[in-house]
Amino acid sequence: MHSLFGGIYKDKTVLVTGHTGFKGSWLVYWLKEMGAKVVGYSLEAPTTPNHLSLLELDITSIIGDIRDQQKLDETFAAYKPDIVFHLAAQPLVRLSYDEPVETYETNVMGTLKVLEACRKTDSVKAIVNITSDKAYENKEWIWGYRENDPMGGYDPYSSSKGCAELLASSYRNSYFNLNDYGNKHNTLLASCRAGNVIGGGDWAQDRLITDIMVAVSKGEKVKIRNPYATRPWQHVLEPLSGYLHIGQKLLEGKKEFAEGWNFGPSDEGSITVEEVVKYIQQYWDKIEYELNQSEDHPHEANLLKLDCSKAHIRLKWTDVWDSQKTFDKMTSWYKSYYENGKILTQEDLDCYISDAKVKKIEWAESK
Repeated sequence: MHSLFGGIYKDKTVLVTGHTGFKGSWLVYWLKEMGAKVVGYSLEAPTTPNHLSLLELDITSIIGDIRDQQKLDETFAAYKPDIVFHLAAQPLVRLSYDEPVETYETNVMGTLKVLEACRKTDSVKAIVNITSDKAYENKEWIWGYRENDPMGGYDPYSSSKGCAELLASSYRNSYFNLNDYGNKHNTLLASCRAGNVIGGGDWAQDRLITDIMVAVSKGEKVKIRNPYATRPWQHVLEPLSGYLHIGQKLLEGKKEFAEGWNFGPSDEGSITVEEVVKYIQQYWDKIEYELNQSEDHPHEANLLKLDCSKAHIRLKWTDVWDSQKTFDKMTSWYKSYYENGKILTQEDLDCYISDAKVKKIEWAESK
């Protein structure tokens, strides 16, 4: 495990904002397995149960708000991270309609304050800013968005992520300019965008997979509100491998990687919500659903996918699992948890790395 990503993370101090969330919990688990000294900074876990608590990890966990500049600065000064993965956010589209001010404060001003803490901390050599595929101005195109397409956003969540991308770009130009790297500063900043991620341990409110798994655990039918919406579904480990690979390149001082990156599944991973439910039924036959297409639902994009050619060509990155294995692994995780009280996080990570080695993906190759 320590040899992954060129062995770069062993003994590095890695600060992860949003470590109590779904993606963050998987990231800190992987980092810990690779021998990193992990510092998490986040609000309390948003749900009970939650993945991070189930993992029982031996990491430094700071409970704090990314909008609190003083606490952020104190944390950075105390632990002196080598690299920062910024995941903390208000991550839900529908909640952003109800809480627009908090959404912008967290996703824009929170990102600003994290970048400011990085700017004040000489130890920080790399920043990986995580946003969303929804940061792009969505024109409901049938083809994927490229990294040089304009940022935008219809709803407050998507717009806030577009703003966070513009903010990161400004900081890269103003404070972490590539022409000044190694002279006026020693920090590289990249920004990563990914589509819908799924996997075991997500209990966030108002998410399709969570709704399905909670419903089946209660013996209830799940209500599907947007059955024909098409999304690029991928296991959570897929974009995390991309983020970690970018982090490796930045820590190695390769400034040509300090820019925007897309991480999404191949085209066969883009399927409708109703198809997702039918996939999952193959692995857990207790699942039942009904359509709930009320016109009262706020606007959500129907078609959104990413063009990941840049990551394929320049990073030699590609997804490891197809849709079938993704839904198999995700459903098996919840089924094991609800029926046996056992979590399969370690097994899933081991299998993912093993499959990546078989595919000869660069980050999984031994030094």
